[in-house]
Amino acid sequence: MTERFSVALIQNHAGPEVGPNLEETLAMSREAAAKGAKLVMLPEYFSALDVRDGRLVFQAFPEAGHPALPAYRQLARELGLWVQLGSLPIEAAGGKVNNRGYLLDPEGAVVARYDKVHLFDVDLAGGESYRESATIAPGDRAVLADLPWGKLGFSICYDLRFPQLYRALAQAGADFLTVPAAFTKTTGEAHWHVLLRARAIESGCYVLAPCQTGEHAGGGACFGHSLVVDPWGRVIADGGEETGIVMAEIDPAEVPKARAMIPALQHDRPFAAPSGSMPQRLAVGAA
Repeated sequence: MTERFSVALIQNHAGPEVGPNLEETLAMSREAAAKGAKLVMLPEYFSALDVRDGRLVFQAFPEAGHPALPAYRQLARELGLWVQLGSLPIEAAGGKVNNRGYLLDPEGAVVARYDKVHLFDVDLAGGESYRESATIAPGDRAVLADLPWGKLGFSICYDLRFPQLYRALAQAGADFLTVPAAFTKTTGEAHWHVLLRARAIESGCYVLAPCQTGEHAGGGACFGHSLVVDPWGRVIADGGEETGIVMAEIDPAEVPKARAMIPALQHDRPFAAPSGSMPQRLAVGAA
């Protein structure tokens, strides 16, 4: 697990229509591959996004009918790329939607799916409010998938605030953690960098976090600052606030190096939880 590779995080500003967003992100992904990327990663809801009255608005499709999937499967085959589709809105039972991430291999096959577990229901200062649960059905399973360079653990956006998910992924073998997001500018300015660095430090993993950027016509804004954080917690790439491609070289040997210095993943001890605490319900499954 010592071969270095280049990763590209796509930082886009999605509008409400799938077509133009898909055209832009495919072009950016091609450019990233031309620059040497072996793994391309996209943000949460990269294919379409708007916000109205605190609700995320997007075009949802059945999985078999989402136009982003065949387009990116073809791209992966054509360029021999690994592609992580940050998340797509996929129709679910009961009239709701799954916020679902995908991993595609260089043959264009879907090798992993992950449905976002934790939903963004918050009331921020100044009247800024979001209710993701109004439209999204939560997942209930952590997901780990094999890459040529190690194992990738999945999460999406608000999951970032739940460290137990990342610890479970790391203890199940994750070397890299993906956090595709459409993190709000308000919360991003306060918490994005520190939370991503904390997840890297706690787990001894690389954290790869492509994030949308820019204001939405219906209200709210995404923070940008797509980040690559190494297993020691150092930020090695930051996308700033403009749309673009964030490139970084990843050295998988840094993972065991960090964990050898501080083997915290081996130091968990059983303890009695305080009364009233919530039980851990997630199990980690390989894709």
